[in-house]
Amino acid sequence: MATSTSPAPTQQRPRPQRDAGSGVNFGRVLKSEWIKVTTVPSTVILIVSTVVVMVGLAALFAWSLSVMAQSAGDPGVPAEFQAPTEGPGSAAFEALTTPSSGLVFGQLLIASLAVVLIASEWTTGMIRSTMVAVPKRTPALLAKTVIVAVVAFVVGFGSALMSYLVAQPILGGEDLDFALTEDGVLASVINTGTFLALVAVISMSIGILLRNTAGGVVTAVGIFFVLPIIVQLISGLADWIPDAARFLPGDAGTQMVAVTTAEDALTQWEGGLVMGAWALVLLVLALVVAKKRDV
Repeated sequence: MATSTSPAPTQQRPRPQRDAGSGVNFGRVLKSEWIKVTTVPSTVILIVSTVVVMVGLAALFAWSLSVMAQSAGDPGVPAEFQAPTEGPGSAAFEALTTPSSGLVFGQLLIASLAVVLIASEWTTGMIRSTMVAVPKRTPALLAKTVIVAVVAFVVGFGSALMSYLVAQPILGGEDLDFALTEDGVLASVINTGTFLALVAVISMSIGILLRNTAGGVVTAVGIFFVLPIIVQLISGLADWIPDAARFLPGDAGTQMVAVTTAEDALTQWEGGLVMGAWALVLLVLALVVAKKRDV
């Protein structure tokens, strides 16, 4: 007599629970870009160099103002070489700009840092790995821009604050020292960081558009350092040139960090809005072009 046995029920393996937090999101892209930016030795070197240069130039500027104050009442110095004792051009008036006096060279170093961080990825081919991990491209580029802008703000704000602290004992010898609560001083210190953050965004956008480290650095230096000099040299050729020059990124940024502004110049707020408009337009253009091009 044959016996039949029913087949044993198939044992189903429990499906692994999918981690709701896995995958690519903007927070994790930010974290990865932070690791990439802060673990590159050249980044640390450029940041330290920027702080040292800005604080050192502020100390030299404070010392030159002390010398100028000493010679203001010296009868041995010809009158045409003596600075005014009060108002614009005087040592006491110029001393208020000491915290941001190193910004001219600080912006060049931050611009170079921002271009190098993004353009080097195309040069080394690392951008392909980045785009494989983040196929939508925009979050990766936007995250790197945010990280660099935050680093630039901290460097600018910290350097301006240290410049203020270092310069006060030097200025104090001629009674030129001033409080941080003086009108416009604290805003200038904060805007020094904001200006460098916007410089980083503009330079990062240039690096995305050009994809070349040398070309990007030269272009950024030309915009922030060479172009204002050229415009100043040719400003006498036509009346509209000085008016148009006020809206260049470098000139608008200078007004943004100024303690006081002239009547016919942009105010601090207007300078900040112009600078912000340059950064926003270039960043949007760079993101759109990056999505359309091959990596």
